[in-house]
Amino acid sequence: MNWFYEQPVKIIFGNNSINKLPETVNGRKTLLVTSPHFTKSGFTDKLSKKLGNCRVFDKVSPNPDAEEVNLCAKEVRGGKIECIAALGGGSVIDLAKAASLGIEDIRKYTAEKSKVSVIAIPTTAGTGSEVTNVAVISDRKKGSKMPLVSDSFYPEYAIIDPSLTYSLPPRVTAVSGIDVLCHAVEGYWSKNHQPICDSMAFQAIKLVFDYLPRAYKNGNDTEAREKMAEASLMAGLAFSQPKTTASHACSFPLTSIYGIPHGEACGLTLDFFTRINEKDPRTRSLIMALEFTDVNTFADKIFDLKQKIGLRTGLKDLNLSKENINELIQKSKHPNLLNNPVEITDEILLKLYNKLKER
Repeated sequence: MNWFYEQPVKIIFGNNSINKLPETVNGRKTLLVTSPHFTKSGFTDKLSKKLGNCRVFDKVSPNPDAEEVNLCAKEVRGGKIECIAALGGGSVIDLAKAASLGIEDIRKYTAEKSKVSVIAIPTTAGTGSEVTNVAVISDRKKGSKMPLVSDSFYPEYAIIDPSLTYSLPPRVTAVSGIDVLCHAVEGYWSKNHQPICDSMAFQAIKLVFDYLPRAYKNGNDTEAREKMAEASLMAGLAFSQPKTTASHACSFPLTSIYGIPHGEACGLTLDFFTRINEKDPRTRSLIMALEFTDVNTFADKIFDLKQKIGLRTGLKDLNLSKENINELIQKSKHPNLLNNPVEITDEILLKLYNKLKER
């Protein structure tokens, strides 16, 4: 087996590690990219004062739109920015990566390299974006998502501070936490798997099953918060090079058309594809290594976890028509689908969406 591994991101992990942000910025002219929540709470103002030579951009919405990226890129160009500090969830970090290119219209992205470096400070335990070279941007005019890939998207630093996740409400904890599980499982069974990423995926899966229900039930469970931050980071490392597979491919239309949050949309199909991938020897070996008796037991564990943390297990409430399902099938044919170890046909997708329609 031939394989290649690279991880250029410098990782700083630990409670209160955000205090190391000024030294990582190191006097550079910085654009602090964050969500309106942190501005309203006053946290943005406190942090920008510590950084000194700093401007703020907080026009970031969930599943950030191309126009938001363009506005941020304009700030990068006009402010002669040298560094972007991205404080927030996956939406903030992905927007910061795309804006770091400095181009006028992200829809016209080809293969440009980032003009400024990014320091990623995730405030959710789920994205993994802080250690990947991917940025997922929405184009709401077209009703689609644009997963952009560039080696220059790897952040310069990832500052993982579990204490920043303590205030997350249960709903956000659940949605981001199930995304961690999807990253890890899909990274493991991806056709592009490799040993270093495998080991990260295996550990992340165990941590999610052990600690996500605890973090969901009690946001002040500091051990659970720290372990979920660790799981998120490890899962990000696990899929950063193998890339994700069928569940992520199907999540894109579920989010762009029906507004289902990204993590929840990914988790919605994970147990289904687990059963489909039973034909794959690596999937079976993963299940045995995790000490599940068979593929159905593992898939049931995923389904039960979703129920336990209040996530969707079906699409019955959407009253999907035959035309709606056909649209979902066609728009699920994202390149990630080709990474799945078992070929996913239109017939399999039809079975998936008909099953979800009924529950």
